[in-house]
Amino acid sequence: MTLIVKFKSLIACVLTAVAITALSLGAYFSGAYAVWYGNTPRLLPIYSVERDDKLISISFDCAWGTDYTDQILNNLRVGEVKATWFMVEFWSEKYPEYVKKIDEAGHEIGTHSATHSYMSKQNAEEIRLELKTSSEAIKNVTGKDVELFRPPYGDYNDRLVKTASEEGYYCIQWDVDSLDWRDLSATDIAMRVISGVKSGSIILMHNNGLHTAEAVPIIVETLKNKGYKFVPIGELIYRENYTMDVTGRQKPAT
Repeated sequence: MTLIVKFKSLIACVLTAVAITALSLGAYFSGAYAVWYGNTPRLLPIYSVERDDKLISISFDCAWGTDYTDQILNNLRVGEVKATWFMVEFWSEKYPEYVKKIDEAGHEIGTHSATHSYMSKQNAEEIRLELKTSSEAIKNVTGKDVELFRPPYGDYNDRLVKTASEEGYYCIQWDVDSLDWRDLSATDIAMRVISGVKSGSIILMHNNGLHTAEAVPIIVETLKNKGYKFVPIGELIYRENYTMDVTGRQKPAT
């Protein structure tokens, strides 16, 4: 009997230690949600959002050129869609007129870093500097704070997600990749997107893809006919009371 009591006491101590560790990790990660891979916690960006209202977001990464940007903006205007645009600092500084044009059209703007480098290789101070200067380049034109960040190349690690969260940014990925940068045909781009979308999806496209602008009307019309509604990412994500699964899908806390 004494052994059983001691064993139960030992289990209780272990469970308490686990609970304390979990709470400590939660505090350590400063609001950036950790998921568990085996016994290892890992921080994830937001890839998609658990919703049942058929809201989705379309996003455009801006790093090089503006050749097709006006056409994309016009097609979004015709389709009555507001998108999210992620801009690299050197793009924002080279094309401030487009930063202004995109903002004045009612779209949302996030940062895509300062240098478009692999930021998982940077230390925390380098990350903070990239976020700060790239956001300032946008705010200097729009007068608006930046709260969304998409890592270049989709490359990230715990340090990047944690640091971005500490600086007040939501780190955003995607669950539907158009692959428009591969210069696929407009039809192929559209079919990839349309077949991959579900409620709460975040679509990745690029402002200077060869056939991106042509694909936009097909995507918008088809998905609207399927009952989907486009909103900027800032309106799609949850800001509080949420959890994350291992795929990076944000879910409302139950």
